[in-house]
Amino acid sequence: MKGVILSGGLGTRLRPFSYSLAKQLIPIANKPVLFYLIEKLVDVGVNEIGIVVGDTKEMVIREVGDGSQWNAKITYLFQDKPLGLADAVNTARDFTGKEDFIVLLGDNLLKEEFGSFIYRFKINKMDAQIHLYRVKDPSRYGVAVLDEEGRIERLIEKPKDFVSNYAITGIYIFSKSIFDAIENIKPSARGELEITDAIQYLLLNGYKVGCEFLKDWWIDIGTPQDVLEANRKVLSDLSYYVHDGIDLGSITGIVNISDKAVIINSKIRGPVIIGDGCHIENSYVGPYTSIGNNVFIQNCEVENSILFNEVTIRNIDFRIDGSIIGKKAIIEKKDLIPRANSFFLGNNDILYFTSD
Repeated sequence: MKGVILSGGLGTRLRPFSYSLAKQLIPIANKPVLFYLIEKLVDVGVNEIGIVVGDTKEMVIREVGDGSQWNAKITYLFQDKPLGLADAVNTARDFTGKEDFIVLLGDNLLKEEFGSFIYRFKINKMDAQIHLYRVKDPSRYGVAVLDEEGRIERLIEKPKDFVSNYAITGIYIFSKSIFDAIENIKPSARGELEITDAIQYLLLNGYKVGCEFLKDWWIDIGTPQDVLEANRKVLSDLSYYVHDGIDLGSITGIVNISDKAVIINSKIRGPVIIGDGCHIENSYVGPYTSIGNNVFIQNCEVENSILFNEVTIRNIDFRIDGSIIGKKAIIEKKDLIPRANSFFLGNNDILYFTSD
């Protein structure tokens, strides 16, 4: 079985980060979302992977490379315009050929492994298999309506009225029949070829379509709040690592601190991950914080946040909480009344505070 990861799209809800970074490369616990998906495919023996790219193709290719770091072979498939998920899947037609293949949305993150999903697709001789997750707000997603026996009756893309709370996650497994279905659907009211319409075509024309339910967490990373929630989920399973130069008395909870990080007169309360070349001095780093490489933190407090590489935060007398700070961003301040603050700064942004 081959793998296909859809890594196009503009990520408008993730601006300002998506102006300068593909949303699939946003770091979660110091690793791009896309890397987690590649690892999950390789873990179940899917080593031939096609990545569908669009306008951000150059940065994706630069970060991911040829796949050799995962012992995988990666092929890049270019989607000229973002014309819908079905169009993106259709871009992989020549790559997958006659083989079955698993499709992942590059901005989805989940805990479960794919082995059991692939096994049931094969053993049940499916033409398509979708993977469902119960959500509170189904209007954000395509949803599946099931009958009393748990079989799929119909699929609806982003319903305005409640019909089901079973969201269709960004994990699909298809046979080559999906390409015939895509040829027989028309653009939706949004002007896109919807993958739900293609799967609905299979349902209506006698193909075998099944569903499986995710048993653990899944997040569609569409907003900054989703990014922070994904970071909290991944950090909850963090492995402990501290090098000999760190004062263990300054640490509580599960932390993962690079050998090349320096911690001076500071308190670190996990789960926290700290990357290479970081310097943290006279500061507090609280739970669910990811700190990238070469970050400088001095005289401040931060928690429940993501700091990209080369961030500088200096002389802050309020706690930074629930924030995402882009690469090379700088935050400094003087003489303000202490209070909690949240920030969403893009790459290279600079934010100065004064008493005015």
